[in-house]
Amino acid sequence: MNNKRNGLFRNSLFYIVIFLSLIGIIYFFSNGQSNSQSKELQSSEFISQLRNNKIKDFSVQPNNGVYKITGDYRKAQKVSSNSGGFGLVPNSKTSVKSFTTVMLDSDSQVAQVVRLAEKNNIKMDTKAEESSGFWIQILLYALPLVMIIFFFYMMMGQAGQGGGNNRVMNFGKSKVKPADKKANKVRFSDVAGAEEEKQELVEVVEFLKDPRKFVSLGARIPAGVLLEGPPGTGKTLLAKAVAGEAGVPFYSISGSDFVEMFVGVGASRVRDLFEQAKKSAPAIIFIDEIDAVGRKRGNGMGGGHDEREQTLNQLLVELDGFTGSEGVIVIAATNRSDVLDPALLRPGRFDRKILVGSPDVKGREAILKVHAKNKPLADDVDLKVLAKTTPGFVGADLENLLNEAALVAARRDKKKIDAADVDEAEDRVIAGPAKRDRVISPKERNMVAFHEAGHTIVGLVLSDSRVVRKVTIVPRGRAGGYAIMLPREDQFLMTKKELTEQIVGLLGGRTAEEIIFGTQSTGASNDFEQATQLARAMVTQYGMSAKLGDIQYEGPAMQQTEFGVRPYSEATATAIDDEVRRIMNEAHQQAYEIIQAHRDQHKLIAEELLKRETLNEKQILSLFNTGEMPDEAGTEEFPSEKAATFEQSKQELERQDAEKQVEDKQDTDGSDSATAQSDDSASTADSTAADSASAQSDVASNADSADSQSDDDHNA
Repeated sequence: MNNKRNGLFRNSLFYIVIFLSLIGIIYFFSNGQSNSQSKELQSSEFISQLRNNKIKDFSVQPNNGVYKITGDYRKAQKVSSNSGGFGLVPNSKTSVKSFTTVMLDSDSQVAQVVRLAEKNNIKMDTKAEESSGFWIQILLYALPLVMIIFFFYMMMGQAGQGGGNNRVMNFGKSKVKPADKKANKVRFSDVAGAEEEKQELVEVVEFLKDPRKFVSLGARIPAGVLLEGPPGTGKTLLAKAVAGEAGVPFYSISGSDFVEMFVGVGASRVRDLFEQAKKSAPAIIFIDEIDAVGRKRGNGMGGGHDEREQTLNQLLVELDGFTGSEGVIVIAATNRSDVLDPALLRPGRFDRKILVGSPDVKGREAILKVHAKNKPLADDVDLKVLAKTTPGFVGADLENLLNEAALVAARRDKKKIDAADVDEAEDRVIAGPAKRDRVISPKERNMVAFHEAGHTIVGLVLSDSRVVRKVTIVPRGRAGGYAIMLPREDQFLMTKKELTEQIVGLLGGRTAEEIIFGTQSTGASNDFEQATQLARAMVTQYGMSAKLGDIQYEGPAMQQTEFGVRPYSEATATAIDDEVRRIMNEAHQQAYEIIQAHRDQHKLIAEELLKRETLNEKQILSLFNTGEMPDEAGTEEFPSEKAATFEQSKQELERQDAEKQVEDKQDTDGSDSATAQSDDSASTADSTAADSASAQSDVASNADSADSQSDDDHNA
């Protein structure tokens, strides 16, 4: 089908070429051929040539009030002609043997022609007037016009990409078609971490399958369900699960598909979509990113008659208008419910508003189990612990985390995904891939180490709410290093003390630079950005300032003010700035006191970072409490990841492949030797079996020594 649609006959250029070719052919046969065979004379020139006896014979035919004369010369005449008629070929001399001319219906001229013909003995013939001449003229004029109209129609059909079947007249038709039930394999069992949300949608599915149970109690089918929540939480996945479970026609469309450059097209598409759904009711319509057409009306500069508002008005009418949408349930998804029009959110249109938020630790564990079904995990991978160390991760983040872990394990040539792969994948998801080949001067590396050690020391001292999980100076993404400090448990409420501790921890890096090096670097810019946002939110949104009181000055509900006018005075704005500055200064002073009180531990952690580049939670706590590194087995190293260039990585992978091929060849030779030994005579069977057993023990011991040597290489 795609080849047909994109083939030659669907291409507008093809019709243009055909049209120009036909015009050229018509011109050639109408002008070129006639010019090369005959010459067109004026009536006076015809009489002059007739008088000079240059004409052999001619015929006269009446034609619409004039006489059309065609004839032949006694000898070929030389005339100049333009070969194509387009000026592409210069004029040339050609020979013609015939001529054509037109003469008025005048008795004197006719008498003169007859007299000259009789005088020079020239044959003259007369023909009757053609009755079909009028229709031929009509055809000659009308046929090109019809052809032009036809080709323009075909080309405009190609230009109409906005409507169904690629036709201009189908702009108002909705492009959506019912989803294929067999192609959708998603079920509610594939959606984890959203049990309450699933229960609400299961009820909708049951209503569609068996409405009698609800109708007998006087229940009304819900007109719409709005799924709202941050990106990646599974709103679209829930809609796919509803489609898979319902077994009814399911129409899926994006909010932006309604909007078109022509006014009125969006509203027409909304009407067509609901008409299709009503014909196959009960049915489900899923509108993804409904905020594209559902924004509040009256905020724009275009008044109330622009395309988006007309589309929204038609959607409001179809959801709960005069006719209603019987048997059609609308499921919509958005992550900007604050910008939706209030008329769209009222009961009767969207009766249920389901918040699909970030999952808690139990939900994250369930999501990880779903995505780990087809992935072989090693015994040291604990999904419960992984769920605790990933607060704030949504379903899309967790799926990406396990996928990255599988890619890392494949790159390391492993058969199973172990804890080291998951740890590397977590760093990749948070900060990006490691840039080990980046050239960093010793001075900068030293400053980054003490900077990150400053974050670590403050996080260890203020550890009531947050725990330091890892600190590294390996550059990833835009960061030269980073410290991961996560909450001890999922938090839905934050106290003033916890927010203040976060700000102090963010300022620990800059404070350490000032204490150790007596200077400031640009590496703390992101720390200040986050700290300033937290401090400003404490003052303007959460009412955590004694000076300004429990008043909200800023927030999502106040972002829609006209032309950016602030809802408070200049004096209040100055007071807000003063409070934010006070919070930041107090946090900076607290971080300064903490690092000064733990200078020795701060220096020890920084030196270990310079030596090892990365420290985990266990190592950090041991250094802080005892001043020594814990006794633990060396971590595995993978030479292909240590390589600085692509060529070195390629050589390392080729070396691993060569070693694997040698091992496979040795196993094959050993199996061939065992087969040959089994073919020996029965008299030597016992001795052969003994020799074989001893040989196998030697092979096993060699393999063990090779494995231990391989482990030593990895640990080196």
